[in-house]
Amino acid sequence: MVETRKSWLVSRGVLLEKGPRRTLATASFVNMLGSGVFMLSAAVFFTRSVGLSVPQVGLGMGVGALVGLVSGVPVGRIADRRGPREVYIVTLTLQAVAMALLVLVHSFWLFMAVVCLTQLAGSASQAARGPIVRGLAGPRPARFRAYMRAAVNLAGSIGALLAALVVELDTHTAYVCLVLGNAVSFLATAAIVSRLPCLAPVPAPPGAGRRSALKDHRYMVITALDGIMSMHGAVLVFALPLWIVGHTQAPRWFVGTSVLVNTVMVILLQVRASRGVDDNAAAAGAWRRAGYAFLVGTSLIGLASGLPAWGAALLILLGVGVHTLGELLHAAGSFELRYSLAPADAQGQYTGVFLLGSGLASVAAPSVLAWLCLDEGAPGWILLGLVFLTAGLVGPPVVRWAQQPRLQEVEAAATHA
Repeated sequence: MVETRKSWLVSRGVLLEKGPRRTLATASFVNMLGSGVFMLSAAVFFTRSVGLSVPQVGLGMGVGALVGLVSGVPVGRIADRRGPREVYIVTLTLQAVAMALLVLVHSFWLFMAVVCLTQLAGSASQAARGPIVRGLAGPRPARFRAYMRAAVNLAGSIGALLAALVVELDTHTAYVCLVLGNAVSFLATAAIVSRLPCLAPVPAPPGAGRRSALKDHRYMVITALDGIMSMHGAVLVFALPLWIVGHTQAPRWFVGTSVLVNTVMVILLQVRASRGVDDNAAAAGAWRRAGYAFLVGTSLIGLASGLPAWGAALLILLGVGVHTLGELLHAAGSFELRYSLAPADAQGQYTGVFLLGSGLASVAAPSVLAWLCLDEGAPGWILLGLVFLTAGLVGPPVVRWAQQPRLQEVEAAATHA
């Protein structure tokens, strides 16, 4: 009976077939389940339980995010040369240790040091994971990566419910359990990852020398474009709640509804949105369509100001829906370009570089969105959409330019063989 049910779930696409890909998806789910709980209640933990002020928490987390970006590239290089599975397990263990140390924080400077350590371990972990995702993606990598994103969003939703419970309890013991629970989730993820097959390092082609992804200016341009478009993530979790509460007549509880709509759409539609996005041209096209969707979505949200409650709520709901379609298309394109434009022997290092774009964007997004969306009002929302559209329209020609060295490498390798 259990096997029959599993077979039905596999046929429906709810579960992956038994094997390494299902194991990796399970590991990602467990990892995000713990991280989701912590991310959504971290600020409350530091202010309510540790006793730090809001400005101190904001400064510490911002500095930590910037410091964390430096570990991705060197750790990615190690993963390429030593084998990504083993390096990933080590970084997950370091994340568990760093997270557990947070329960010992009692001062601002200790808080800064431990947060920087957690961010360093987190960035290293993502870089080491990149080659594993590439190596285990199978014959339909776009579909697998989309499935992974949907699973991670589902885990994040469950984590949000658990975080709400912890915040409602609002006790020191509950917050400590939250932090230690996240630490345990990293160890559980490492245990699951240990069941994956070893992925042998891919040898560099003859004459390649010591690659440096930071010197690959074509890939860096793609990374910058992705960073600009990835600011869409802060629109719904940062700018929209403040816009709804302070600039529209929509009911305040609509903040949660908007985020819920986004999450459900990602879980249900990410796999479908990624169909056919299996080469560079298709990925660039997905970016272009995402740019149009972002423009329509942000414009609808901005125009909600000054309308009666029902009108504002309707425009915001439509805007969030269209904006989420852009998010789905952007994610599908980014997944493909991140791996296909990187050399096969340097996936970890290039993953670390690619994460720089979205990492820097996440640091800059609150200030940029506060200026455009909250200070400038509806025109600022439209201008933000035009920025996204410009990045999307520039994508196809830049991708064609960026893939030229990769095509030349493939041709050279074929000739050498």
